[in-house]
Amino acid sequence: MLALRLARGTHPLVLVRRLLVAAASAGVGFLLLCTLAYASTHPAYSTASVLRLLWCFVPLAATVQFAVAVARTDPSTRPRPGLSAVGLGPIRLGVLAAVSTAVSCTLGSMVALLVFLYLRGDLTGLPFDGAAAGLLGAGAPLPMAATLVLLTVVPVAAAAASAMALRTRPLQAAVPEDGTQDIVPDEQIPAPAVPPTGLPWGVALTAAGLAVEAYASRDGAGRAFPLPGIPDATPTWVLAGWSLTAIGLAMAGPGLTHLCGQLLQAVRPGAVRLLAGRVLMDEARRIGRPLGVVCAVLSAAIAAIALYGTGPRHFGPLTALGAVLVLGCTTATLLTSALEAKQARAHLVQTLLRLGAPASALRAATALRVGVLLVVFAPITWAIAELAALPLTG
Repeated sequence: MLALRLARGTHPLVLVRRLLVAAASAGVGFLLLCTLAYASTHPAYSTASVLRLLWCFVPLAATVQFAVAVARTDPSTRPRPGLSAVGLGPIRLGVLAAVSTAVSCTLGSMVALLVFLYLRGDLTGLPFDGAAAGLLGAGAPLPMAATLVLLTVVPVAAAAASAMALRTRPLQAAVPEDGTQDIVPDEQIPAPAVPPTGLPWGVALTAAGLAVEAYASRDGAGRAFPLPGIPDATPTWVLAGWSLTAIGLAMAGPGLTHLCGQLLQAVRPGAVRLLAGRVLMDEARRIGRPLGVVCAVLSAAIAAIALYGTGPRHFGPLTALGAVLVLGCTTATLLTSALEAKQARAHLVQTLLRLGAPASALRAATALRVGVLLVVFAPITWAIAELAALPLTG
């Protein structure tokens, strides 16, 4: 009830982010239901059904990551001084965030069920002259228990991840809209960020993922693996290799971001470069992981375009839906994490402005941070894409 009351009085942009989470949950729920329909209508292809289900975990992971990022930027779940006195400590705020996330994802799952049943013709007959009948297994009965279990996967996973992410979030000072800054005791000011230590492991996992993709890049006939959706040859090891690459880039992202901050401060930095570098070093863990995931997704997209861009399309509408979900959720997660970082340093910006720092210098520091991240991460993304597609195009 408290989560619903807070949702009624929240900012429209926060509601838009929650609706985006619900839309992503609806897309994943629709993919899971389509996998169940395929398994029900093709009992002889049990292996292909399991592989389709495994491919659904890629957009599922992207959706859960996006839901956690939205929960972390929700003003109603942000820890502030004095909330523990009224019973809203870290644990209670984590539960509140989990409930809000579960409500949004459950709404999306219900929408997915209604759309799925409508396209199957279970509500008002087959629409669109039965164009989606074969894809959705129209006419075949669906097990009710399996349907309910699949529809609860996204809400449960997103709620649990949100609760765990917000339980250990540090206390932040509130910045009122009038520009004044609440006085925060010295003991509540965060300590300097510890440099990330996952860069070597991230590089190792990325190299291992590329090696697995190269090993599984060709089947016995020497042909490139098709994208998921083809029942006779689904790239299991390609999925495993890409997953290792994505995990490796996510682990290496904070370390690379920290290195970007150090590069900005090299060779007699000025005030703008020093500010931009220190901010990047402090925010390396917050924006590094989603930035690494975006690099993994973009490298996979570039490799897929290199493989299938000029030839016949080897993917159907469900593969396109999954790709849109992964691209959209990872990009939205990165933007939401950047917004969280902006909220975290709001007190620093207000302090600099009160001390007389020009607003143009702050804007220049922001542009410098974005520029150095593009200069470092864009070549890495392109190189990984070329290495992944080289065994197939060579």
